[in-house]
Amino acid sequence: MKKFLMIALISGVLAACSSEPTKEQEGAPVVDKDRGSGQEVVRPEVKPVVPTDDVKGGDLGPELRDPNNILSKRSIFFDYDSNIVKDEFKPIVTAHARYLQQHPNAKMRVEGNADDRGSREYNLALGQRRADAVKQMMQLLGAKAEQVESVSFGEEKPKCSQAEESCWAQNRRGDIAYQGE
Repeated sequence: MKKFLMIALISGVLAACSSEPTKEQEGAPVVDKDRGSGQEVVRPEVKPVVPTDDVKGGDLGPELRDPNNILSKRSIFFDYDSNIVKDEFKPIVTAHARYLQQHPNAKMRVEGNADDRGSREYNLALGQRRADAVKQMMQLLGAKAEQVESVSFGEEKPKCSQAEESCWAQNRRGDIAYQGE
């Protein structure tokens, strides 16, 4: 009996030390599947980006500033304490990845942000995970690693400063900023 308890205790300790990635650490999935049927879920089609002259040293294409173009959307919002790119923001990430793919000299920075709940260190780490999730998704969609930089501002750049959920939700985001803007 003692041997059985000792084996169970050691197994429990080893299981607790497991290095399996948590859902929080997994990156942003690119293809959604319907959980019940295993079939792909149809998402709204993202209009292809029409390449302009190649972007050089801050000469950005007009489509990035056109409010009617999906490329003018620059914020990816996240759920509380999460770095998973939500389905509703995947078309935005996809469009920016395609833009980078079609403009090999373009560079961007994804700035991860968090609300002010949690310690400063935790929020910096969460902001970095959010920026990295967007960067990873863009790379999976064809952007080159050297085109996308990811940084974290943690809670330092809030869009809203009131202590309520609607305000905190605005601060849980990754912002896209192109070099030269």
